[in-house]
Amino acid sequence: MDLYHYYVTQQGRNILKNQNYFLVYERHFARFKGNPITMFEIGTGEGGSCRMWKYYFGPTARIVTIDIQRLPQFNETQIFVRTGDQSDPVFLNALVKEFGRPDIVLDDGSHRMDHINATFDVLFPQMSSRGVYMVEDLNTAYWPEFGGGVGSPASFYERSKSLVDEMNARFTRGAVTPGPYGQNLFGISFYDSMAVIERTPFLNKDMQRFPVPLPLK
Repeated sequence: MDLYHYYVTQQGRNILKNQNYFLVYERHFARFKGNPITMFEIGTGEGGSCRMWKYYFGPTARIVTIDIQRLPQFNETQIFVRTGDQSDPVFLNALVKEFGRPDIVLDDGSHRMDHINATFDVLFPQMSSRGVYMVEDLNTAYWPEFGGGVGSPASFYERSKSLVDEMNARFTRGAVTPGPYGQNLFGISFYDSMAVIERTPFLNKDMQRFPVPLPLK
């Protein structure tokens, strides 16, 4: 895997990732390689991952890396460092206004359930029509000190499970009321400590799903 090879061989800034994440990255991000995409990375860490994404997506990608700490030293060509709270809607909306709709959001931030949910509320509805929203390190969804717990309604895993029903609400014969996210959902995937929510490009002019998915052009 190209991305994993970079991870294990790069000699610059430190990158902290679980090995199994790279299979998930390749599965959901490979189609964006070489395209002029915008990625919001929440959680800059030691600055290694934003450079990794720059390498992976290519010279036309913009990587907006977001952290609660001021980290201007990681600014470089294609990488834009912004400082703010991931749960602050004013800050997040300002990012969308500055950079446009993100194609990818990768939440590797505080790992707190309230923060993860607040970020999703603002950014997912504003993603591009083929956007991929990924949350990692969701082992914390089971930990009360991060606002989680097994079966806790605050858990982002539990919220994501409910989105499955919302995505399929039109088939439930009225048992599930269509919500604000359902018509924009293409798929939801779960992995070890990760969740991936994909938007659908299959909408008509009235922002309703086509009854049969159309082929991608």
